[in-house]
This record gives sequence, C-alpha cells and structure tokens, in this order.
Amino acid sequence: MFDTGTTGFMLLATSLVMLMTPGLAFFYGGLAGKRNILGIMMQSFVSMGITTIMWFVCGYSLCFSGDSCGGIIGDFQKAFMQGVDLNSPFAGNTKLPEFVFMAYQMMFAIITPALITGAFVNRVTFKSYLIFLVMWQLLVYYPFAHMVWGGGLLAQWGVLDFAGGIVVHATAGFAALASVIYVGHRRDKQSPPNSIPLIAIGTGLLWFGWYGFNAGSALDVNAITGLAFLNTDVAASFAGITWLVIEWVVVGKPKFVGLMTGAVAGLATITPAAGFVSLPSAVMIGIAAGAVCYIAVSFKNKIGWDDALDVWGVHGIGGCLGTILLGVFASKAMNGAGADGLMSGGSVFFMHQVVAVVGACVYAFVFTYLMLAAINMITKVKVADVDEDMGLDASLHGEQAYDEGAM
Repeated sequence: MFDTGTTGFMLLATSLVMLMTPGLAFFYGGLAGKRNILGIMMQSFVSMGITTIMWFVCGYSLCFSGDSCGGIIGDFQKAFMQGVDLNSPFAGNTKLPEFVFMAYQMMFAIITPALITGAFVNRVTFKSYLIFLVMWQLLVYYPFAHMVWGGGLLAQWGVLDFAGGIVVHATAGFAALASVIYVGHRRDKQSPPNSIPLIAIGTGLLWFGWYGFNAGSALDVNAITGLAFLNTDVAASFAGITWLVIEWVVVGKPKFVGLMTGAVAGLATITPAAGFVSLPSAVMIGIAAGAVCYIAVSFKNKIGWDDALDVWGVHGIGGCLGTILLGVFASKAMNGAGADGLMSGGSVFFMHQVVAVVGACVYAFVFTYLMLAAINMITKVKVADVDEDMGLDASLHGEQAYDEGAM
C-alpha cells in the first residue's frame, strides 16, 4: 500500500530535522556567555519533550485536521491521533503513512519556539519560558501552520511557503524581537561567545539537518526533492561567503562566526522558496540573504535592541526576505504545483506573499509582547538581577557547563 522508498526517505528527513534542535542548542550554547550555556541549551531540549506531548494531544489535529474559525485553525478531530492507524495514508501523498507525516511535522513544531530563545538568553526564568512554550505554539505556531500548510486561509488565498519562511522563521524572528523589547537589556551586553568550536558544531548540524528540513518538504522522492536539496546548499554557501566578504571589508578581518551566521541566514532565507525556484534564483537569494541579514544585524546593533544571538536579523529578516523573493522568482516551469512570481508576470502572487508575511510578522510581534505581559502577571518573566549576575546555569538550574576548577 505504501511506497517503501518514499516512506524511508521521509523517516530519514524526519530524523534530520530532529537533529536540528540539538544543533541549535550547540549553536546557541557556543554563542552564549559561559555562565549561561546550559540554560539556553536546556530551552531547546525541553521543547523536544513538551512539544512532542502537545503535538500528540492536540497540535497535529489543530494544524492538519478540519478547518474552523474561517480557516485560521483546525479542529480536534485527530486529537490523541484518534482515527489514525497503521493503514492511514497521508492525504497529500497516499504513498506515505500519515504517522510519518505527523512525525515529520512535529519536528518543525519543536524547533520553531526554540529559535526564539536565542534573543532573550540569560534574561528569562525557566518557569515563564515553559508557559511561553505552550501558549506560543497554541496561539501562534498552530494557526499559521494550519493557514499555510493545513489547507487554511492563506493556502486558500494562494500563499506558498515550501518549508517554513512564514510558519517558522518570520513568526519566530518577530516573536524574538517582541521578547527582546519586553524583557529589556542584559546587564552584561559585552559577554563574548564562550566557544566558537561549539558554534561550528551547531552550524554543521543545522546545515546537515536543513537538507531534511527543505528537501523533505517535497513529501516525496522526485526531481523537486533534488532541487530543494541543491538550492539549500547553494543559498547557504553564497550567503555565508557574502557575509564573510562584507564583514571583512567593514571590520578588516574575516570572521569565522560571521561566516557561520551568514550560512544560517542563507538557510533560513531559501527555506520558503527551496522547491519553487531555479538554481540561479537560489544563488541570487543566497547573496541577498548574506547582505540583507548583515545589514539587519548592524541596524539592530545601532538602534540598541539586545537580541543577543541575532534571531530577528537572521531568522526574522531571512524568513521575510525569502518569502518575498519567492514572490519574485517562483516559476511553474520549475514546479507545476507552485506559482509564477513577479519575474514571470505573477504580480498578484507577489502581493499575496508580501501581505501574508507582513501580517504574520505583525501578529507574532504583537501577540508575543502581550503574552509575555500576561505571563508576567502569573510568574516573573525576567530573572532577578542577582540571578542574572550569577548566571542562569547556577542560579536557576544548579549546574555548570564546565568544571572551572579543572580548566
């Protein structure tokens, strides 16, 4: 009944996307100060547990079953995976068991809120983060996943997002900006990365996992799968080198952290377009990603937003840029299931992409800010000054990443 090749590939892609969350933990853990390594890494790992529980209970159903509230959210028809058994096919590709599709999409739900945590490193209490993790998924991630990927409002409007420019990166990036504005500055804004090799390990795992993130979003094994795979690598490579060259010119030295940050920006930016654009278009998107995201981070530094790990500049701006450039470069000649962008005469599609991503960013920003204010009425969101000075690893978790007496 099911195609073993397609099923096997999607299980592999699911595993790759799962690996991205530990990769993100390493990436953020290396960027954080040495007293806050475990705190930021734990926020990624705890999402793997809590999000999985939520996905089984109601998340999958709210994203991918039914259609309620005018196409904004699904329903509870498949809560606790009821009605889904070993023989249930995925409606979008009957060669694939629905269980496998459920698992694949769960990995996206896990990493999306974890992306936000890099913005407010060493400033947020663990208790408030747990509440945030649950509420943000219920009221931001699930609606947008349904509207774009679950046949909801934006999908009906013709909006495209191959692997998460709107659903993952734009919403997470602008939620991160709202979080930064709400919680305010770190007391020690000059805290340097504690381990650049750890950042490199995280970057490698993210880049590797991103092949499953983007190529797997074809939900099949065909030419579009290969296109998405190659576009992913090309965009990341061009973006990383573009960032490296710009920073080299500006500061006079080629920075390894800059190269890695640029590559991640390219990965985020190509995500919505990976299976809908040509290889030359992916090159242009990669170059744009490296330049625009570098400018965004520089702007953030100039204006004084304390987005510690540049979540807004890399993921938020990257997701927006990729979604808009999809509206420019998309071509039905590359993917008949896609659309023609501005370069092919698709001005209406381009406008839909712009309106959709701007709306997603505004909603994610406003809702996140209001949600943090509401959480603060229940439990303090920002840590006490004494805890921040001590470092959250010791003050909140009673652990430390390194035995400093032996180093």
